[in-house]
Amino acid sequence: MEGVLGLLKLRVKRGINLAVRDTKSSDPYVIATLDDQKTKTKIIKGNCNPVWDDELTLTLKDPEARVHIAVYDKDMFGNDDIMGETEIDIKPYMECLRMGKNLNNVPDGTKLDHVQPTEHNNLANESSIVGENGKIVQDMNLRLKGVECGEVVIQIELVLPGRKLHV
Repeated sequence: MEGVLGLLKLRVKRGINLAVRDTKSSDPYVIATLDDQKTKTKIIKGNCNPVWDDELTLTLKDPEARVHIAVYDKDMFGNDDIMGETEIDIKPYMECLRMGKNLNNVPDGTKLDHVQPTEHNNLANESSIVGENGKIVQDMNLRLKGVECGEVVIQIELVLPGRKLHV
Protein backbone atom coordinates (compact mmCIF):
# COMPACT_ATOMS: atom_id res chain seq x y z
CA MET A 1 0.00 0.00 0.00
CA GLU A 2 2.11 2.82 -1.32
CA GLY A 3 1.89 6.15 0.49
CA VAL A 4 0.13 4.68 3.53
CA LEU A 5 1.52 5.95 6.84
CA GLY A 6 -0.67 3.75 9.00
CA LEU A 7 -4.18 2.94 10.08
CA LEU A 8 -6.42 5.08 12.26
CA LYS A 9 -8.77 2.96 14.31
CA LEU A 10 -11.59 4.94 15.86
CA ARG A 11 -13.55 3.26 18.61
CA VAL A 12 -16.69 5.39 18.76
CA LYS A 13 -17.73 4.58 22.31
CA ARG A 14 -20.75 6.75 23.12
CA GLY A 15 -22.55 10.07 22.85
CA ILE A 16 -23.26 12.35 25.80
CA ASN A 17 -26.30 14.65 25.97
CA LEU A 18 -26.82 14.73 22.21
CA ALA A 19 -29.34 17.18 20.78
CA VAL A 20 -32.96 16.11 20.39
CA ARG A 21 -33.90 16.13 16.69
CA ASP A 22 -37.15 14.14 16.77
CA THR A 23 -40.14 14.83 19.02
CA LYS A 24 -38.65 13.49 22.26
CA SER A 25 -35.33 11.92 21.34
CA SER A 26 -33.09 11.06 18.38
CA ASP A 27 -31.80 8.05 16.45
CA PRO A 28 -28.10 8.94 16.29
CA TYR A 29 -25.23 7.54 14.26
CA VAL A 30 -21.70 8.81 13.53
CA ILE A 31 -19.94 9.25 10.20
CA ALA A 32 -16.12 9.51 10.21
CA THR A 33 -14.43 10.93 7.10
CA LEU A 34 -10.73 11.10 6.23
CA ASP A 35 -9.75 12.32 2.77
CA ASP A 36 -12.00 10.34 0.40
CA GLN A 37 -12.80 7.59 2.93
CA LYS A 38 -16.09 7.47 4.82
CA THR A 39 -17.34 5.00 7.42
CA LYS A 40 -20.19 4.99 9.92
CA THR A 41 -21.50 3.46 13.13
CA LYS A 42 -24.74 1.63 13.66
CA ILE A 43 -27.91 3.63 14.42
CA ILE A 44 -29.10 3.68 18.04
CA LYS A 45 -32.86 4.22 18.17
CA GLY A 46 -34.48 6.72 20.56
CA ASN A 47 -31.44 7.66 22.63
CA CYS A 48 -29.60 10.96 23.20
CA ASN A 49 -26.93 9.15 25.25
CA PRO A 50 -26.18 6.27 22.85
CA VAL A 51 -23.56 3.58 23.35
CA TRP A 52 -22.20 2.57 19.95
CA ASP A 53 -18.94 0.85 20.89
CA ASP A 54 -18.21 0.56 17.14
CA GLU A 55 -14.72 0.36 15.65
CA LEU A 56 -14.16 2.31 12.43
CA THR A 57 -10.89 2.02 10.47
CA LEU A 58 -9.43 4.62 8.11
CA THR A 59 -6.17 4.57 6.13
CA LEU A 60 -3.82 7.44 6.95
CA LYS A 61 -1.90 8.84 3.99
CA ASP A 62 -1.53 12.57 4.80
CA PRO A 63 0.08 13.49 8.16
CA GLU A 64 -1.65 16.89 8.02
CA ALA A 65 -5.15 15.47 7.48
CA ARG A 66 -7.98 15.87 9.99
CA VAL A 67 -10.64 13.29 10.69
CA HIS A 68 -14.10 14.81 10.33
CA ILE A 69 -16.73 13.44 12.72
CA ALA A 70 -20.43 14.15 12.14
CA VAL A 71 -23.35 12.93 14.24
CA TYR A 72 -26.71 12.52 12.49
CA ASP A 73 -30.26 11.67 13.50
CA LYS A 74 -31.71 8.98 11.21
CA ASP A 75 -35.07 10.03 9.81
CA MET A 76 -37.62 7.71 8.22
CA PHE A 77 -38.62 10.34 5.66
CA GLY A 78 -36.45 13.08 4.19
CA ASN A 79 -32.82 13.86 4.92
CA ASP A 80 -31.15 12.88 8.16
CA ASP A 81 -30.71 15.77 10.63
CA ILE A 82 -27.24 16.93 11.69
CA MET A 83 -26.67 16.64 15.44
CA GLY A 84 -23.21 18.25 15.46
CA GLU A 85 -19.74 17.98 14.01
CA THR A 86 -16.16 17.94 15.22
CA GLU A 87 -12.67 17.11 13.97
CA ILE A 88 -9.73 15.09 15.22
CA ASP A 89 -6.32 16.62 14.60
CA ILE A 90 -3.78 13.85 14.03
CA LYS A 91 -0.74 16.15 14.19
CA PRO A 92 -0.09 15.32 17.87
CA TYR A 93 0.32 11.64 16.88
CA MET A 94 2.78 12.57 14.15
CA GLU A 95 4.69 14.72 16.68
CA CYS A 96 4.99 11.71 18.99
CA LEU A 97 6.70 9.88 16.14
CA ARG A 98 8.95 12.83 15.30
CA MET A 99 10.14 13.14 18.91
CA GLY A 100 12.67 10.49 18.02
CA LYS A 101 11.75 8.05 20.79
CA ASN A 102 12.87 4.51 20.22
CA LEU A 103 9.38 3.09 19.90
CA ASN A 104 10.65 -0.45 20.34
CA ASN A 105 11.57 0.35 23.95
CA VAL A 106 8.41 2.18 25.04
CA PRO A 107 6.53 0.19 27.71
CA ASP A 108 2.73 -0.09 27.57
CA GLY A 109 0.99 2.83 29.25
CA THR A 110 3.83 5.30 28.66
CA LYS A 111 2.49 8.84 28.15
CA LEU A 112 3.90 10.16 24.89
CA ASP A 113 2.10 13.52 24.96
CA HIS A 114 -0.48 15.42 27.00
CA VAL A 115 -3.11 17.42 25.07
CA GLN A 116 -4.97 20.35 26.62
CA PRO A 117 -8.40 21.43 25.31
CA THR A 118 -8.37 24.37 22.88
CA GLU A 119 -10.89 25.84 20.48
CA HIS A 120 -8.98 24.13 17.66
CA ASN A 121 -9.01 20.54 18.95
CA ASN A 122 -12.60 20.44 20.36
CA LEU A 123 -11.51 18.42 23.40
CA ALA A 124 -13.94 18.68 26.32
CA ASN A 125 -11.15 17.84 28.79
CA GLU A 126 -7.42 17.13 28.82
CA SER A 127 -6.24 13.88 27.33
CA SER A 128 -3.03 11.85 27.07
CA ILE A 129 -1.56 10.05 24.10
CA VAL A 130 -0.04 6.77 25.29
CA GLY A 131 1.81 3.78 23.93
CA GLU A 132 -0.36 0.71 24.42
CA ASN A 133 -0.17 -2.79 22.95
CA GLY A 134 2.03 -1.72 20.05
CA LYS A 135 -0.12 1.29 19.15
CA ILE A 136 -0.40 5.00 19.86
CA VAL A 137 -3.72 5.50 21.68
CA GLN A 138 -5.77 8.47 22.94
CA ASP A 139 -9.12 8.51 24.72
CA MET A 140 -11.00 11.76 24.14
CA ASN A 141 -14.30 13.50 24.75
CA LEU A 142 -14.99 15.78 21.77
CA ARG A 143 -17.43 18.69 21.90
CA LEU A 144 -19.79 18.88 18.97
CA LYS A 145 -19.94 22.17 17.08
CA GLY A 146 -22.90 23.79 15.35
CA VAL A 147 -25.36 22.40 17.87
CA GLU A 148 -26.74 23.38 21.28
CA CYS A 149 -25.19 20.45 23.18
CA GLY A 150 -23.46 17.13 22.90
CA GLU A 151 -20.15 15.28 23.09
CA VAL A 152 -18.79 12.13 21.50
CA VAL A 153 -16.42 9.79 23.37
CA ILE A 154 -13.84 8.27 21.04
CA GLN A 155 -10.65 6.27 21.41
CA ILE A 156 -8.24 6.72 18.53
CA GLU A 157 -5.39 4.34 17.76
CA LEU A 158 -2.61 4.98 15.28
CA VAL A 159 -1.29 1.65 14.02
CA LEU A 160 1.98 1.88 12.12
CA PRO A 161 3.02 -0.92 9.78
CA GLY A 162 6.23 -2.59 10.89
CA ARG A 163 6.67 -0.42 14.00
CA LYS A 164 5.95 -1.68 17.47
CA LEU A 165 5.77 0.43 20.60
CA HIS A 166 6.89 -2.39 22.85
CA VAL A 167 9.16 -5.40 22.72
